[in-house]
Amino acid sequence: MAGPRVVTDSSCDLPADLAAELDIDIIPLSIRFGADELVDRRDLSPKEFWARCANSPVLPETSAPSAGAFEQAYRRAADAGADGVVAITISSQLSATGQAAQMAAKAVQGEIPVRHVDSLSVTMGLGMMAAAAARLAAEGKGIDEVAAAAEGLVSRTRVYGALDTLENLKKGGRVGGAQALIGSMLSIKPIIEVRNGGVEPESRQRTRSRALRYIADKVRHAGSIENLAVMHGDAPDLDEFIELLEPLVPREKMVVGDIGAVIGAHAGPRVIGVAFQVGG
Repeated sequence: MAGPRVVTDSSCDLPADLAAELDIDIIPLSIRFGADELVDRRDLSPKEFWARCANSPVLPETSAPSAGAFEQAYRRAADAGADGVVAITISSQLSATGQAAQMAAKAVQGEIPVRHVDSLSVTMGLGMMAAAAARLAAEGKGIDEVAAAAEGLVSRTRVYGALDTLENLKKGGRVGGAQALIGSMLSIKPIIEVRNGGVEPESRQRTRSRALRYIADKVRHAGSIENLAVMHGDAPDLDEFIELLEPLVPREKMVVGDIGAVIGAHAGPRVIGVAFQVGG
């Protein structure tokens, strides 16, 4: 392949077939259940992750990939004939993954040029950025153009999610201002959003179905949008949610991704949400 290759990390929650079709190299994070360390999506599919969560006495923890894992990916790209790499990673506010990607870029200096983009996003917000960048690369755009386009999507990307339980957040401590949500009425379904690279409480809804309608309204009122993705963590009401969105974006134009271990460890089971880019 000529042109740049896009590299991202497994918090992107991109469906494997789409990543393969767009030639995106996904570097896995690791998941720990107590003493067991597993490689995301290699040792543990999203389905297996959720099944394990249901039976595990301990909450899972996540850790960033090594710089060496990114280095290997950059060299794979060079070996495949790519003339550069655009590495787009999970928000630097949430993980050290981006640092590993940047360290690896230094290690391959002189072998292959690398541009790093901090997505300031997570899950399919990151995934759709990587997909958009990979499509530009496939159209023959050069490394600087692809990296600049990805940078341009950072401020336009929106991610909203409805949590079904607060247990994981309470123990994981990854959400700014989450205290505001905790200890409130048990039936409250918090809506979270990714804002300035962090995960913040956005609102509270009284029931699950209200939470889903609320997120659909967020999409409806966002104006002109593109690259709509739906992502969920083994949510039983996925189809119902998609039906709420269908009047806004045809089903065949949505990308549906499974939230895996990286985001799921913090968001908890049955999390469901959307990612999209507002018109630029």
